[in-house]
Formats: sequence, structure tokens, C-alpha cells
Amino acid sequence: MPVYLDVSAAVHRRAGLGRYAASLTAALRPLMPDELALFYNAEAGIEPVPELAGLPARTVALGYKPWRMAVWAGQLADAGFPGLGGQMGRRLLPDAALFHGMEHLLLPVQDIPTVLTVHDLIFRQLPGHHKPLNRWYLNATLPLFCRRASHIIAVSEFTRGDLTTSYGVAPEKVTVIPEAADSRFGPQKAEHVEQVRSRYGLPDRYLLCVGTIEPRKNLSRLLAAWEPLYLAGEAPPLVIVGRRGWLYDDFFAALESSPAKDGAHFPGWVDDEDLPAFYAGADLFLMPSLYEGFGLPVLEAMASGAPVACSNTTSLPEVAGDAALYFDPLDTDAIRDSVRLAESDPALRADLRERGYQRAAAFSWARAAGETLAVYRRLMGAGPRGNSR
Repeated sequence: MPVYLDVSAAVHRRAGLGRYAASLTAALRPLMPDELALFYNAEAGIEPVPELAGLPARTVALGYKPWRMAVWAGQLADAGFPGLGGQMGRRLLPDAALFHGMEHLLLPVQDIPTVLTVHDLIFRQLPGHHKPLNRWYLNATLPLFCRRASHIIAVSEFTRGDLTTSYGVAPEKVTVIPEAADSRFGPQKAEHVEQVRSRYGLPDRYLLCVGTIEPRKNLSRLLAAWEPLYLAGEAPPLVIVGRRGWLYDDFFAALESSPAKDGAHFPGWVDDEDLPAFYAGADLFLMPSLYEGFGLPVLEAMASGAPVACSNTTSLPEVAGDAALYFDPLDTDAIRDSVRLAESDPALRADLRERGYQRAAAFSWARAAGETLAVYRRLMGAGPRGNSR
């Protein structure tokens, strides 16, 4: 009987959620070669990412919003969809032994154990930084999904604390299983770094930020911190990698009016094969985020050899340990001081680089997969329902 993983976030390449789904599934594959199966929303005929090819899969083909509304309706009715439970043979999940929702969506399957991964509660803690419709949906549904799940996986202790405080989830219902950098993120050959630098037109030296361009990433304060340093020749150009997300107009308006705007580079989405070289070529990787449920780019940067400076809030100290410079993300002067310190001290950057390698090595997808499999085995041995109505 297969264990179904909802990898829709990976299929649709949804930044951090997609990387989590693809990486964990790939790491689980050798541990349960005859049990693993995929479930995903195949709207517009999208196919899974290459690392998931060859696994058996069941799909639906609905738009993103209609599918989410259908899942919610099924949970509100306390009933499985036709084909998921009851009399219709579970056409969507035939013979399933367990279902794992790897983003914030839990199918209303009634007669098997269910696992839900919760990455963060950003929509609740920073409501003004989320699109209104998405915020409304998650506020309405995630508490219900957490109650209905047999067990919850949180990607950090910080997120587990958020769940217990915000929703009253019992701590014993939540297992913390940290993420990790993919194996492609590691020390890079100098020639590869130079090839990528040339292909993307990167400057010889640069500061790097990676993530979806949205208010939570705090890029406006980063711009304000970097601008005077760049104009004074104390900091190199700034490279920001990532797709435009939402509510980004204020940031780009500030950039357009900045006297340092010619020093800011936006390559957009960067292929996973090239991203490690972006990290490795950076003088300093910066993550000034206001809120992170985990903060995977910190580990990717460390594994690739970039010194790291990041916010001292939410999950980031838990992830970065003693291998980063920290600053208050609400304090522009503190961000600027961290950049100035790192840029003025090559020995400090070298020390951060070595600490980063060691810190990143403490996290692995193999360990995450083993701990996730232990959750599956425990639930399947305990029967189908461990959830609260």
C-alpha cells in the first residue's frame, strides 16, 4: 500500500516549499522504494521535476484556487471527496496507507493516517505582508488542517512554538524535522564560478540576497543600509536573486529613486545548477528577513562557501548557530554595520566561511528522511486516526 506525498509545490516550483517537497521526497525514495507515490495538482499539464521522475503518481487537474477551495469544502463537510473515502474506491488515492501534505494543504481523507508539514505562520504573524486572499484562506483553513492531521511536522523549533502558542496544538503532536541544503550546494570550482559570473554578467565582487521579492524579505531596509556604503566605496554591488512575488512596488520605487540603483543587479530566477556558484562568488550573503519558518538559503549559502550575515529573529539563529553575523532586521544602521564589518575584515569573512561549512554539514536530507519515515511507521502502526475533530 503506497504512501502518498503531495508534491504540488515542487511541481509548480514554489520557491522554498517546492525545494522542501522535492528534496525530502528524493531522500525518502531509497528508504521506501516500493511504497512511495506522488500526488499533485497537474493543472495546465505540468509535469514533476526531474528528481521525482519515475515514481507512481496520482493527479487532479484543477486551477490552484478551485483546488484549494475544494479541499477546504471537503474538510468542512468532514467527508472525503468522491474517490478519496467512502464507497467510491478512492480513485485519487487507491490503496493508500498514509497521506503527507507537504505544503499547507491537507486532503480530507478519512480512513488513513495523515501528516501535515507546517513551514511557518507568516500569514498570521505578518498579515500585512501577505496577499489578502491567501491570508484569508490560510487563517480559515490551517487551524482546521492542524486539528485534522494525525501528526504535524514542523521545520523548526520556532515553528513548533508558533503552532502551540497560536493554535493550541499539543507539543507531542508536532515533530521538528529541520530542512537541509541540497547536495549540489557545496564548495565550487573556481572555473565554474567564473563561468556563471560571466554568463549572468555579475560584478567581480558583490553582496548577495536570495529569495522571493516580497515585503517580508525586508529588501527596502537592505537597500537603505547598502546604498551609502556602495556610494562611499565601502561595499560592492548588490545582487538580488529571486522572482517578483507580491507587494513589491514600494521596494522598486525606492530603488528607482536611489542614487545607487546602477549598483543593484536582478538576475531573476536562477537555475539550481547555477545558484551554488552565485553563493560561492559572493563576498557576503545577506538574509535580512523579518520572519522565517526555517531559512533554507542560509544553509545553502554556508554549504557553498559564502560568509553569512542574517537577522537575529525567528528561526534564523536556530539555523545559523554560531556561523553568522547577526543584526536586528528593523534597524537599518545595524544591517549597515554588519556589512561594513564584514567588508572591512577579510579574516572575519574567512572565519565565517569555515564556520558555515561546518554548520551546514550538521543538517542533511538523509537525516530528515529517516526521521520522517519514523513518523510514518509510528502512525501506520497506530492505525488511521490520531487526529482531533
